[in-house]
Amino acid sequence: MAWPDSLAFAGLERLLPRVARLPRPLQAAVLRPLLQAVLAAPIRAGRFGFLGDRRIRIEITDLGIGGSLRVEQGRLGIEAEAPADVRVAASWRDLLMLASRHEDPDALFFRRRLAIDGDTELGLAVKNLIDGLDAQELPAPVWSALRRLGAEAARES
Repeated sequence: MAWPDSLAFAGLERLLPRVARLPRPLQAAVLRPLLQAVLAAPIRAGRFGFLGDRRIRIEITDLGIGGSLRVEQGRLGIEAEAPADVRVAASWRDLLMLASRHEDPDALFFRRRLAIDGDTELGLAVKNLIDGLDAQELPAPVWSALRRLGAEAARES
């Protein structure tokens, strides 16, 4: 039996602030294999090739956490404090809505709920990557959970 989406969302809402209090190396150790598994197909397909040796910093503003992402030799790396060429920052709910396609990155940006700064050309490439990610490239259970939780976040905002 599946949990109701509102209950799963409420659990996530209570869990994330606790995760934010974990030491940064532990956060990265948990996130790295998760993101590697979720993004394995797009990474294999070369969708992150535009990065070269540059880094993208993702910050979850309301939780005060973030990390710099890079792809080397087909593997995703996360470093808590590494400098980055572009920074993408938003609340966890906005990032969830963005990832689940319940919100458009341009709309979030113009409503000042998504910040992209640094290398503007790289920022545009990141935005295009987010826009262009195909649900078929993600594991079906991940995409299903993202869609349902994103819909719940959209109802809450």
